[in-house]
Amino acid sequence: MMTRLVPIGNAAVVLTVAVACTAPAQPSAPTQSATRPTAPAAPASSPATASSPAAPSASPSPATRPAGVPSPSAPTAAPGRWTFDGDAAGSLPNGAQAFTGQWAVRAESDAPSRSNALCQTGQAEFPALQLDAGPYTDLTLATRFKPISGREDQAAGLIFRVQDKDNYYILRANALENNVNFYIYRAGRRSSLRGANTPVASGSWQELRVDVQGNQFRGFLNGQQVADSTDDSYKSGGIGLWTKADSVTCFDDVQVTAR
Repeated sequence: MMTRLVPIGNAAVVLTVAVACTAPAQPSAPTQSATRPTAPAAPASSPATASSPAAPSASPSPATRPAGVPSPSAPTAAPGRWTFDGDAAGSLPNGAQAFTGQWAVRAESDAPSRSNALCQTGQAEFPALQLDAGPYTDLTLATRFKPISGREDQAAGLIFRVQDKDNYYILRANALENNVNFYIYRAGRRSSLRGANTPVASGSWQELRVDVQGNQFRGFLNGQQVADSTDDSYKSGGIGLWTKADSVTCFDDVQVTAR
């Protein structure tokens, strides 16, 4: 636009000046290349790829797998515990099967884990209930029990390696006889294995426990070993509770741990 203002006679000079001007005008192309560094601003989109390092933050979803890590420890759910506090009064514990007798959850004001216990109040030759079909092989099985009444017997028992309602082992404490004995129940008939005389209190909560390893059985009353026995008839099976005759007995805090 400045060439229009220059006199005609000097047109050649103006042209040379225009050439000189156009030559400097070419450096303006570098300034365009300076705008091309905005193409390096596209590397600012590479910070968007730095947001792909936020994809490593997607690795927190594997961090949710550590939350799933307890599922491998779900085998630790193999140890079972029954407090009966979540079971409705008048019912059997969830998953339990009564073989004989009258078993029901009921409120007991002095239950070790309040407020419910599982009680047997009927009469049968050998009232028995399976809590868990297992199968368990080697185990520790324990319960708190309270013999309440019974003229013929005031018994509390643990049954283990249960095959069915007619075949299992028994560890039994009796408050009338003051002894703790092992039995085998085979084809619906009870036979004595071994036992020992020891005081068993009536009307109070105590602990009965059996440790089973292979064919070796050890019986404990209130933490003290009082009986032992061996037998090879049953290798594994379910677990449960047992009484005898007219025994009214309550149980609480049953725990089993596979060994």
